[in-house]
Amino acid sequence: MEIPHLLIRLFIAFVVLFVLARIMGRKEISQMTFFNFVSAIAIGSIAASLAISSGLSIRNGVIALIAWAAFTISMEFIDIKFKRARKITTGEPIIVIKEGRIMEHALRKTRLDVDSLNALLRHKGVFSLKDVDYAIFETSGNLSVKEKQKNQTATKNDVNLSPNPTLYPTSTEIISDGILNTNNLLKLNLDENWVQQQLNLAGVKSLSEIFYAEVQKDGSLYIDYKDDHMQH
Repeated sequence: MEIPHLLIRLFIAFVVLFVLARIMGRKEISQMTFFNFVSAIAIGSIAASLAISSGLSIRNGVIALIAWAAFTISMEFIDIKFKRARKITTGEPIIVIKEGRIMEHALRKTRLDVDSLNALLRHKGVFSLKDVDYAIFETSGNLSVKEKQKNQTATKNDVNLSPNPTLYPTSTEIISDGILNTNNLLKLNLDENWVQQQLNLAGVKSLSEIFYAEVQKDGSLYIDYKDDHMQH
């Protein structure tokens, strides 16, 4: 491909892509749905082919760009206009923590594990699941969090030892999906006997009943049961 021809293709690809980007509107990356993300990649790939691929004519490349942009705009219009269609194209927000309890079925639906959930919470400045009242996984992949009120009374999920806020530097997971994390216990200078004592105080008969448990900074134990609807 001759250099003048290449420069012409580059210029046309740039202008068309710029115009289409302006027409399609502004949207922050954090607000993009999965479809928006995939569509942006596809448009970028078509523009790159238009710029440097001699096997794609300028006419066909421009048509492909305009057509894909039109499809994307049409989908966004459908999302805005029709709520039922929006559920299919972009999905719905999913509650992953409800009234302080982890919704295991919701985590499976969103393909999140407890570690990923904790990471998203830390991005929101929340370092313990105990502090969360509601958490909603948005269609953009962000997590919206409502923390518990600071003056909320203790529940049966909280087994208090000695209220010492400086006992540990941060909340630490010790049980995940019914499996005891012995490494974390060793880091906290705790053992399985201590765990069993706390579970007995909480009325838990077996580790298999617990989805998640963590030792709080004050030494208390926070427990989330496997059954989302289980009441203790």
